[in-house]
Amino acid sequence: MLSCPSTISLSSRTLNHLADCIRSRRKQQRSRWRRLDPGRQALLVLAHLRNGDTYTRLAAGFAVGVATAWRYVQEAIALLAAVADDLAAAMQRIRRLAYAILDGTLIPIDRVADQKPYYSGKHQRHGVNVQVIADAAGRLVWASPSLPGAVHDLTAARAHGIIGALTSANVTTFADKGYQGARSSVRTPFKRHRYRPKLSRRQKAVNHTHAKIRARGERAISTLKTWKVLAKLRCCPRRATTIVQGILVLHHVEANCYAR
Repeated sequence: MLSCPSTISLSSRTLNHLADCIRSRRKQQRSRWRRLDPGRQALLVLAHLRNGDTYTRLAAGFAVGVATAWRYVQEAIALLAAVADDLAAAMQRIRRLAYAILDGTLIPIDRVADQKPYYSGKHQRHGVNVQVIADAAGRLVWASPSLPGAVHDLTAARAHGIIGALTSANVTTFADKGYQGARSSVRTPFKRHRYRPKLSRRQKAVNHTHAKIRARGERAISTLKTWKVLAKLRCCPRRATTIVQGILVLHHVEANCYAR
């Protein structure tokens, strides 16, 4: 079998944080000898999440079995997801923002038992819907639990309580046309309809400015998807929430903007 060196575009701060979590867990469980020490296990997990390395490649690279690599990854993701912020905790930061940007994204999946709920007509593929909140600079603040890809963005935002939380906090939020009807503190662009076939010059100018603001929110989604495991989830869709929450914790440690 051929091998080659590789890199992970993360700092040692993220590696040390994950290794400390694993070390604490092992100490709490009074775990006996493991094949990999906490640092090596953390490196294996980051290679999977950041670079999207498969369990087969991880097993070969770290000289462990495929089942062991899978178990190490699942253990670490569960540890990270357990300390991830929920919406109430995230709102403590969001309410201090000048304004927020709300957008939804589809994370592709390939293992679907029930095809219809996970098929997104907008994206023409199967996946899970994740709602993302960004700040005025386009930095990722929070990502929601996943819902089947067929769920509309506005429906997903309401299901997670995002619209109500933003309204209660009186945070001005910019969103795309998919959130038309949210009202309250959510600002959406003007949309043509049968009673308004053309937009006025002022409305077009407002939409142009609105689009420039929302474009910063795309940075947050791009940041989330720099974790290559999200390029296409090859696991049960029900595990998507845990993976996204674990990645969110690591992102905040790496960015050191909203570190715990």
